[in-house]
Amino acid sequence: MRHDAYDTPARPSPFFRTAVTAAGALAAAVTVLTGVYAADQGRGGGSGPAVGAAPAAAVRAAPAVRGAGSYRTEVVDLVNAERRKAGCPPVRSDSRLRTAAQKHADDMAARNYYAHAGRDGRDAGDRIRAAGYAWSAWGENIHRGPHSAAQAVDEWMNSAAHRQNILDCSFEDIGVGVNLTGNGPWWVQDFASGR
Repeated sequence: MRHDAYDTPARPSPFFRTAVTAAGALAAAVTVLTGVYAADQGRGGGSGPAVGAAPAAAVRAAPAVRGAGSYRTEVVDLVNAERRKAGCPPVRSDSRLRTAAQKHADDMAARNYYAHAGRDGRDAGDRIRAAGYAWSAWGENIHRGPHSAAQAVDEWMNSAAHRQNILDCSFEDIGVGVNLTGNGPWWVQDFASGR
């Protein structure tokens, strides 16, 4: 397991990597979690570390002009544009992954926390499976604060670990969750490949 300077240690697992980065001075904190599951090996232990809420300076009023659905579509389009530039096939928008991502964005907003592990201890792999997606690999990017899909994707692309999830050519599907409440906005990308 690799830990970046901003990491808090998690329980070791060969299928679990956590990286936490800052996306610019006083910008919203950004974290990434990738979990990989090998069907014949089982899943490694543990969920991600709890990461504190973003700094108060990062909490801004949410945009009210557009609905979350249009932001979700735009994120998928921007991700696929980046994947195309890197020679990766596009990811398909999957309703099960979208459900998992949206529930996590809504939960973080409602409970005002910022972490990959939910307050119930479940990680993205657990949430994706609960939504009905049988995965062989998954990755998650979360972000708090950007007021546009372009800003969220740009900041993810300027973070090596987030970029790695976006440009992982083995991922087949994506689900995006966006919550526009005033203590966010909250952005979640769940990537996965099926079994």
